[in-house]
Amino acid sequence: MLGRRQIREKVVQTVYSYYQNPVKFDVLEKNMFTGIEKIYHLYIYELNFLVALKELAEHQIEIGKNKFIKTDANINPNQKFINNQVLIKLEENPERLFFTGQHKQLKWDMHDDLLVKTFQRITAGKRYQDFMKEEGYSFEQDQKFIGKLFLRYIAENDDFHDYLGDKELSWYDDIHIANSMVQKTIGFLKEDEESRTLIKMIKDDEDKTFAMKLLRNTLDSWENNEKKLEERLENWDLERVSLMDKVILSTAISELDNFPFTPSRVIINEYIEIAKVFATDRSNIFINGILDKYCKDLNRI
Repeated sequence: MLGRRQIREKVVQTVYSYYQNPVKFDVLEKNMFTGIEKIYHLYIYELNFLVALKELAEHQIEIGKNKFIKTDANINPNQKFINNQVLIKLEENPERLFFTGQHKQLKWDMHDDLLVKTFQRITAGKRYQDFMKEEGYSFEQDQKFIGKLFLRYIAENDDFHDYLGDKELSWYDDIHIANSMVQKTIGFLKEDEESRTLIKMIKDDEDKTFAMKLLRNTLDSWENNEKKLEERLENWDLERVSLMDKVILSTAISELDNFPFTPSRVIINEYIEIAKVFATDRSNIFINGILDKYCKDLNRI
């Protein structure tokens, strides 16, 4: 379920930042939720980028129509891209429109250098050209095309990542979360349904309580969790365990201890995935072994 994984990631990031630079708990908690809010801003900013690509394509068509000397392509432009049903649904989404209206800095300028260069790269690419040659319109084809376009030119675009990091430092660390949210949004769209809502990491009070409780429990039980970890280390000293591995393990142990209704395998798998994002290449194997042993020792199902 998208949301809890990302909340766990933010708790891990927050605990790690605390042990790098300790602050009062209320400040730490506030910073965590501010960080989560900034991810939503980034998510909207990326959706707006897709919409801006459509608007730029429309602008190019209008320029062509107004040329003094027109080609057949200017007179009868290919409108397959601007008529993409997924882009239209995103463009018309009321939540995106409202939030962007409240946060105008998330709207892309038509002349933005990154936007223009990305559009030029897209239109020069084989995938775009093949898509434009296809006859007829299919929602499934439109959805597949936009999903791949987003992955290739936004999610995997280092220039885009650098641009975001320059605008908001925390975005550079959290872009993978926003990318997942955009990909889910594209995948959730239905041909016969309006796109009225978007994805939120904190969907309700239950999610907020989960984040607050997990953060507090992890910090309060740090020393006890270190002992639990040390007891399960084989031929290894606690001092040799990296801080990030300790943070991931302590957060996971806190969740195993304090959230009994979540199956242990679900929790372990979540923190293995988090280790793949934040820790070293071998950390996920180490973390899996420690947590698996901890659950067996406690008969934790």
